[in-house]
Amino acid sequence: MPDYLSALFSQGGPVIPYILLLSVLMWVLILEHYWFIILQYPQLFARVQQEWNRRAEYRSRTARRLRAQKIASLSLLARRTLLYIRILIQVLPLLGLLGTVSGLIHTFDAITLLGGNNRSGIAAGISEALVATLTGLVTALSGLYFSVSLESRSTLAQEQAETLQRE
Repeated sequence: MPDYLSALFSQGGPVIPYILLLSVLMWVLILEHYWFIILQYPQLFARVQQEWNRRAEYRSRTARRLRAQKIASLSLLARRTLLYIRILIQVLPLLGLLGTVSGLIHTFDAITLLGGNNRSGIAAGISEALVATLTGLVTALSGLYFSVSLESRSTLAQEQAETLQRE
């Protein structure tokens, strides 16, 4: 493991592995959704459009229901992981806050056990609190822009799905 990661793990306290694990999960979901929206969704929409164009009639109640079902299915696919990404973006700073509380508890323990003269113990606790907070915030903020970008791309895909009609 690189030195900076081992320093992060040792200075940030017990919540850092969870923050990093959820951060990796968030980025996997972000990258997967970009891959889907950019590469797979256009092909999927084209296939659904071709199926719709092969229909003999478009005005019956059954045809309208089938069209609504296809639109709903495409819209659901376009937004499928956005909720999980947003949840992770909200959870990561909270884990950082949990690390802050843990660091402050360690700080108060050092003060209680050894008094205010133990500056290294106090500094270690404060360092743990700040590193955990920073890690939680940075990982959440790193995904925020991409979450908003994916949201707009998914909205455009949803609007495209609603244009499903006979060419």
